[in-house]
Amino acid sequence: MQLKLNIRFFIALCLSISLQPVQAQSVIYQWRLAMSWPEGTPMLHNAAARFARNVETLSGGRFSIIVDAPGRHKAPLDILGMVRSGAYEMGHSASYYYKGKDPATTFFTTTPFGMTPTEMNAWYYYGGGLELLNKVYARHNVVAFPAGNTHIQMGGWFRKEIKSIQDLKGLKIRIPGHAGDVVGRAGMKPVSIPPGELYTALERGTIDAVEWAGPANDIKMGFHKIAPFYYTGWHEPGAELHVFINKQKFDALPDDLKAIIAVAAKEVSFDILSESFYRNVLAWEEMKQHSNILIRTLPDDVLELFKKANEDLLDEVAAKSPLAKEVINSQREFLNKAKDWTTITDADYLRLR
Repeated sequence: MQLKLNIRFFIALCLSISLQPVQAQSVIYQWRLAMSWPEGTPMLHNAAARFARNVETLSGGRFSIIVDAPGRHKAPLDILGMVRSGAYEMGHSASYYYKGKDPATTFFTTTPFGMTPTEMNAWYYYGGGLELLNKVYARHNVVAFPAGNTHIQMGGWFRKEIKSIQDLKGLKIRIPGHAGDVVGRAGMKPVSIPPGELYTALERGTIDAVEWAGPANDIKMGFHKIAPFYYTGWHEPGAELHVFINKQKFDALPDDLKAIIAVAAKEVSFDILSESFYRNVLAWEEMKQHSNILIRTLPDDVLELFKKANEDLLDEVAAKSPLAKEVINSQREFLNKAKDWTTITDADYLRLR
């Protein structure tokens, strides 16, 4: 499968399809997509729905996709399993939910202290990331595409302020992926809870803190009503969501529909990045009206502890899984090259502005 499709081919394909009449009776493929997100979740639900609309529009109505939320399929954290088995042809989820099935999967969403969205996109589309993504998921009978970067995420809502390393001990927090292992190494107790159950868990004290996304998603969840301390991010600097596709189903598609899926996913990835930034700007304006929301950044000693734990854990995972090592090394090497340029452009510009 040729994943790096030429942009001129994309444009020509889109133009040719857009000139064709859409005829409902000509639909050949009707698939179902299971997403991890509750119905109506800002940006996240929209990413899955937008992908489905893109595919139907670009295919001239030949390919329609029904999007199912967890209320229907009942397995928000097992999208990969349902797609792999063929229970669903497609899924939309976050790759790091599946580190228990394969440690190499987690790094395709994000890594603590890792790449920004711009760096992540450069790595995916020009630095070999897309090829590695599908090398890993081929082992799970899945073809995968990036499909919705949420931008830099906030560090979460805490009932109590974190003033020192000692405040971490025994603190129960919902935080997924590699970051969950990092905070666990630092003395916290990470737990995995489906998105639809987060508010209740925080309200009832099942957890002491919750990491979710950013202002646009968080204010809708209402976390600020019960946990006033809102921490800046360190763990998800450029979180990428993914479309998963059953490999046998994908391989059986005609080439033009494979190309349409690739185009549709890439458009969603960049669109959701823009929408996330825009909606977070507006939501933060609203949040500023709530005097009980207290923005905090973790203390330096806590961040240094997290950085040390992160590097140690990356080394340990790499030692156990050759494929995870390949992904980790690829990301490290690219970030080492990119960070100087990011510093003298983005970081320096922000300082000057």
